[in-house]
Amino acid sequence: MSGAPKVTIAGAGVLGLASALALAEAGCVVTVCDPGGGPNASAVAAGMIAPVFEAVLDPAARAHLDLLMAGRDRWPGLAERAGVSLDRSGAVAVGDEAWLAGVAAGFSALGLRATEIGQATAAALAPGLSEELSRRAILTREDWLVDPQVALPALRAAAAARGVTFRTEAVSGRGEADVLVIATGAATGLADVAPELVELSPIKGHIVRFPGPAGGVMVRTDGAYAAPGQGGLAVGATMEPGRADALVDFAAAAPLLAAGVRLFPRLRDGRFEIAAGVRGAT
Repeated sequence: MSGAPKVTIAGAGVLGLASALALAEAGCVVTVCDPGGGPNASAVAAGMIAPVFEAVLDPAARAHLDLLMAGRDRWPGLAERAGVSLDRSGAVAVGDEAWLAGVAAGFSALGLRATEIGQATAAALAPGLSEELSRRAILTREDWLVDPQVALPALRAAAAARGVTFRTEAVSGRGEADVLVIATGAATGLADVAPELVELSPIKGHIVRFPGPAGGVMVRTDGAYAAPGQGGLAVGATMEPGRADALVDFAAAAPLLAAGVRLFPRLRDGRFEIAAGVRGAT
């Protein structure tokens, strides 16, 4: 490894860990620095790799569908190298007729194909889904899912196996490294060495998890989504622009709790957990 580029990566979320793995495979000497002290945005997220529904439902994402699809298409190789399970079963949209009509129009406007399915098929794809909401549903197989609770430790282990060093500390600059990769999300601690960070703004998001067995496809509805995972069903997510704290606010998360019960009535009397994270946006 003599003469190999030395790289410091600030941040141990999915971007930092994936970068560490790729750079180590390319022959770099990689050190990942993260002070810890709380969950990062990746750990709080639901793990959706959802280029299609993001482009259909979010006007800001529509112009970037090709980029989102290209990013998704890099996941199979990454998942195989890191030993991460990649769920390609797809996602369904359910809701009232007016909202579903808008979703169908969004697919058409983007030149995408979606499959309209009936209640029986929707129930088979998402066991326990509300009969009232699932009389009609729209299915795409193009959106995938990883479980962050499993994927993040797997990425870290794969990086460590390839020689990446991990340090529980913050960095203030490039130091002795040849390259500094900043993967700190909305954090601005390195703004002095990376003026580009001032273009990022924080968005706080709450997510509700219902512990217990959860399977099937992702479900999208007006104002919420439900994603199954090893830790249970994750229902998200709020978007609170400008908020940089990760304090849990029950009032802010209450609509997600209601959405989860509306989608899956069996959850009405079940346990739930609320978490909050902060991600960066331009």
